[in-house]
Amino acid sequence: MKRGTCFILKPTIRPVKDVMTSPFLVQIKLCDSNLPLAQIAATDPKVSVTLERWYRAPGVTWIQVQEGHLRGALFLPPGEGRFPGVIDLFADIGGLIEYRASLLASHGFAALALAYCDYEDLPLHPEKIELEYFEEAVNFLLRHPKVLGPGIGIVSISKGAEIGLSMAIHLKQVIATVLINGPNFVFSTPQVYRGQIVTRSKASETFFLPIEKAQGHFLFIVGEDDKSINSKAYAEQATEQLRRNGKDNWTLLSYPGAGHMLEPPYSPLCCASKLSKLHLFMQWGGEVTRHAAAQEHSWKEIQKFLRKHLIPQFSGGRKLPK
Repeated sequence: MKRGTCFILKPTIRPVKDVMTSPFLVQIKLCDSNLPLAQIAATDPKVSVTLERWYRAPGVTWIQVQEGHLRGALFLPPGEGRFPGVIDLFADIGGLIEYRASLLASHGFAALALAYCDYEDLPLHPEKIELEYFEEAVNFLLRHPKVLGPGIGIVSISKGAEIGLSMAIHLKQVIATVLINGPNFVFSTPQVYRGQIVTRSKASETFFLPIEKAQGHFLFIVGEDDKSINSKAYAEQATEQLRRNGKDNWTLLSYPGAGHMLEPPYSPLCCASKLSKLHLFMQWGGEVTRHAAAQEHSWKEIQKFLRKHLIPQFSGGRKLPK
């Protein structure tokens, strides 16, 4: 951080935006660097500016999803399509989080923001994670006339990355999976797929998810200053498991100074926040400058990875239909 620069964000607030109706407003203030930090918030800045950040490009459409058991929102880019399909999964904080899916649609992806707890009629605290629900989401996306098949991608973080990893293992339609700061095992809530229960039994290699069974490709993204979980160790365990099984279908991006909450670029750093459903505060970690750089770089790499594996013309195959 340069001298004279100060970033102030309430440490227990995670900025979340309703993406469809208005921009996210970011106020930047230049303050006297000689003042104690406690006085800066109460002192008039030398200069300030408010920036608008839109999460939806002109022409992106939003479709509420209430089909069968599914609950979520589908974002479609402007134009006739067809577009590469992506399912967007966040942690188990509940609700429907749409801004990353909206941004993906703004960059040419048909993106399904998928809720799986504490939203509409979905349970607040699921006793189990039923992978058939996520399989239903994959099939829903591939049936859409504006979605390019035959496979889809996953962008996932934290608990969502645990689910995304299981989807890649069990569902052959998942061919490109982005895993951001997630475990390589079932962390707490058991997973169930076709009657088989997967849970964490003991701290040994026997509980690692069988990632080598996945046929698609992986992009692991790790914040080395993650204060929530040891995401770097988990990603290294997963890639070593792939390597031992003769697989080279993965890329690992590891960012020193980046925390758990790796968001799309220019999002304010959230180093800690309250988990309302658990009534506790979580430390997420991250150093402002290096975390911001990691967000900017990883967002570009996510898009490159998805295009490479979901769009035939990027991998040397047939061209996209017009």
